[in-house]
Amino acid sequence: MLKIDMHTHIIPRDMPNWTEKFGYGDFIYLRGHKEGSAKMMKGNQFFREIQSNCWDAEERIEEYTKFNTQVQVVCTIPVMFSYWANPDDCLDLSRFLNDHIAELTQDYPKNYVGLATLPMQDTDLAIQELERCKDLGLKGIQIGSNINNQNLSEGRFFPIFEACEKLDMAVMVHPWEMMGQRYMSKYWLPWLVGMPAETARAICSMIFSGLFDKLPDLRVCFAHAGGSFMATIGRIEHGFNCRPDLVALDNDVNPREYIGKFWMDCITHDPDMLEYILKKQGSKKITLGSDYPFPLGDLEIGKFIEEMDLEAETVEDIFSNSTLEWLKLNKEDFI
Repeated sequence: MLKIDMHTHIIPRDMPNWTEKFGYGDFIYLRGHKEGSAKMMKGNQFFREIQSNCWDAEERIEEYTKFNTQVQVVCTIPVMFSYWANPDDCLDLSRFLNDHIAELTQDYPKNYVGLATLPMQDTDLAIQELERCKDLGLKGIQIGSNINNQNLSEGRFFPIFEACEKLDMAVMVHPWEMMGQRYMSKYWLPWLVGMPAETARAICSMIFSGLFDKLPDLRVCFAHAGGSFMATIGRIEHGFNCRPDLVALDNDVNPREYIGKFWMDCITHDPDMLEYILKKQGSKKITLGSDYPFPLGDLEIGKFIEEMDLEAETVEDIFSNSTLEWLKLNKEDFI
């Protein structure tokens, strides 16, 4: 059975020191540490140690064979978004990252599919880079759950989504810059609590703004099984019903009606939760994702799904069909 992991991250091994290049800011770059690993530096501060599977194309393919997974959809690590930067500098950084991913997909067309990053803080530059990435053969974009603390419902982002629909470019929404992060740094709470809330924030913003009705052919997938959205849809719907004066400002359609109109990956870490989402969402809109190569992801790439006694058709939908539809790919290209 074809398996496509549509949620993986990659970074070039060799990058400029962007902080030195641009003369300001806490941009991410890599500093050599030891064989097979590198230090991610945020400006002059240590951020995280990563291993060679963050950049080594051949190593990644070899690791994926252990899980019978043939295809990786790759996108940058969200900390690289740099939406806070000068737009022209962010464009320069984005082009560098996108060129790397495009080259990877050209060198390994049966193993890698690419998503771009955009300078979302500048609408015109974002669309310019989106169009260029379409020409490079990338199949969509990865964006953050907020852009400099502005919700994705803000009007300034609508032309970008409109261009994605027009160009047939898919959208992956990934949490980042978690709300309240500086007030809950202990216990890894930004990643355990903030990330799920961020994804729900993005989904609700897009629903309540009417974006999915205005752009019915826009194909959006949300990371981490939609975060806390599916677990709190009852509360979200109740709020819509009891206080429409606060919630239904731009869209009078019940938020529950949008379940199944967008995609989300399967990263629940809990078979019962995935069963619940399957019941609500349907297998046609749930994709295989792992968040590889990071430890908070699915470290065995779909193994728990294979152990859930699901119908073969459901498993095939999750493992490949849903991603093929989301990215408009042909299965024959990978067989």
